[in-house]
Amino acid sequence: MAAVLASGPDALLSHYSAGWLLGLLSTRPVPIHVTTPVPRRRRDGIRIHHSRTLTDADRGLEGRIPVTSVARTALDLAAGVRFRTLRRLIRRSEELEVFDLAEFRSVLARNGGHRGVLPLERAMAVYEPPRFTRSELEREFLRLLEAGGQPRPVTGFNVAGYELDVYWPELRFAVELDVYATHGAHEPFEEDRQRDEDLKLAGIELTRVTGHRLEREPRQVMDRVARLLDQRRSQLGTW
Repeated sequence: MAAVLASGPDALLSHYSAGWLLGLLSTRPVPIHVTTPVPRRRRDGIRIHHSRTLTDADRGLEGRIPVTSVARTALDLAAGVRFRTLRRLIRRSEELEVFDLAEFRSVLARNGGHRGVLPLERAMAVYEPPRFTRSELEREFLRLLEAGGQPRPVTGFNVAGYELDVYWPELRFAVELDVYATHGAHEPFEEDRQRDEDLKLAGIELTRVTGHRLEREPRQVMDRVARLLDQRRSQLGTW
């Protein structure tokens, strides 16, 4: 609180300090990071940032300490942390139940020139609704398989009490097509793990392809599927 008060009116704890206070980061940073709407003089032990784009939506309180919002904190950190750290802190905000997709969209829209926009947009892509519906995803996946010269699988095949999206019976290999890349309200995470284990016990290898991944990087996805099919053929001696 002292560092924020010392930095002038409307100052907010921000960046790494905000991330720690909000529970998004586990390590308490030194020096303390503060953002102000107008330039301020440097102070010992305080890293002062200046931003002209702060709005009321970027402001919050945590234990009576003025602090940047979760979304604004993620944007500021996105400019300096590794991408995997950024993904981890967003997942942490979900665990703490403070993640708000609309808030993240808003902070991105208001800060077009911020250095954190591109990495945060990349990290947030998985939370946006995919372009594909389930049936469209299946059709696109089968089209890409055919274009890559792979044998056509069967679809909707029942094995071990489960319906498999895409299945090669001779290889006992399946691909699960997930419309949503995150679970939460979309898919029961624990049930998916049980399903995968049951199929493995039945001798079926399975990999998952999400609509987000197929939309963003179709070549990489299909290359990996082809390699997995080749690996399975080698394991079963069906070359």
